[in-house]
Amino acid sequence: MTRRIRRNHAPNFKAKVALASIIKGEKTLSELAVQYDVHPNQITDWKKQLLEGAANGFG
Repeated sequence: MTRRIRRNHAPNFKAKVALASIIKGEKTLSELAVQYDVHPNQITDWKKQLLEGAANGFG
């Protein structure tokens, strides 16, 4: 079994994936995970970070 190399994603990629999970709502987390080649839990974490950061933008 080969181990996958740890990847670092750019902030704009994270934002794009998180927004796709929030706004569009056309696809499930599993479908988005396959599309963007990331784990569904990672999308959930990015979505939480995006929502927390959005509140700071209006402060």
